[in-house]
Parts: sequence; structure tokens; C-alpha cells
Amino acid sequence: MAYHLETERLILRPWAESDAEDFCALLSEREKGSPTVEKSRKGIVELLAATETTGIALLPIQRREEGDFIGYCGLIVGRASLDEPEIAYELFRHAHGRGYATEAAGAVLRAAAATGRTRLWSTVGTWNAPSLRVLEKLGFERDRLSVEENGEVAWLTRALP
Repeated sequence: MAYHLETERLILRPWAESDAEDFCALLSEREKGSPTVEKSRKGIVELLAATETTGIALLPIQRREEGDFIGYCGLIVGRASLDEPEIAYELFRHAHGRGYATEAAGAVLRAAAATGRTRLWSTVGTWNAPSLRVLEKLGFERDRLSVEENGEVAWLTRALP
């Protein structure tokens, strides 16, 4: 998968250790406790190692004009497989509602198709209507529901050309 993607408004690029503070701040918005910057730095090292192993990546998202970190988007094995990975994304709340997730995920879809993959998955809590709308815009279709410790999860899939 390509590790540098550009859209009209966004740049998706490889992680750098200098992203640790922004990554920490993003993870802190989850309301599940605030990780330390050191823990975020370690997470970045783990993400880079996973990319080396799998050839797929979560990539930081920067707004092209402003140059600021607004989240991440990419492919992970997650609950799926390396042949049919999951698309994942998370943005700062202040970046919600502007089409950034759809734009970034569209670039990742094109990069995934370029690898020869034929299908992607996504798993999203059914309470997360905005994320489900993003996936619907991208052509994902609901496959099934499961119940996990955090609630009901929608499993969606999309064929790639």
C-alpha cells in the first residue's frame, strides 16, 4: 500500500515520533483516560513496526493548507485479515462534519485497490451514526451485527474494483 497519499485538502503520510503529542491529544478525546505522550510515542513505534510486517498502514492525516494533524486513516488487520483488511479512521472532534473522513478514506480505498485486494471490511459501533454515514458514502454495505463488551458492532464490507 502507498504510504503517502494526497487529496485536494489532505495529506496522509507515514508516522513520525514528532506526532506523539498530537496522537496523545487525539486518543484523549475518547474519554477512556488520557495516555501519556510516551505511551503515544510507543504506539507510533508499534504502528510503524506493524506496517513493516504487514505492508498496510494507518497514516496520520494533515490538512494540506493548515499543515495540522487532524487524525489518522488507513488499513489494519483488526477483526479481519491481511488479505481483506479493515479500514479505520479517527479524527479530532473539531475536524468532524467537514468531509475529511470521507476524503481520507476514499484515498485509502484507492490505495487498497492498487494493491490488488478485492474487499475491505469496517467494524463500527452502531451508536456511531456519523462514521456509518461515511462508510455508506464510500459504498460499504452492512454484512452483519455482533455484540461485544462495548455494545453492538456493525460489520460492513466493500468490494474493490
